[in-house]
Amino acid sequence: MKSKEFNIKLISLSTEELHEMLDNTQAELKKLKMNHKTAELENPLEIRFVRRNVARINTEIQKRELQETTN
Repeated sequence: MKSKEFNIKLISLSTEELHEMLDNTQAELKKLKMNHKTAELENPLEIRFVRRNVARINTEIQKRELQETTN
């Protein structure tokens, strides 16, 4: 999924869904890292994509928290 599409998807989700998605994505990242340590991954760049998705989710959550405190 391209980053713009992913960002559009994040905007449409609720805050609770974002937190759930963050937990799932972090678990996926941890699993990918563990598999990469024990055996070679078919596509090691997948770790980069998942890590960036975690950052995008965190950014959206932070942005919403700032909007709540300003309002």
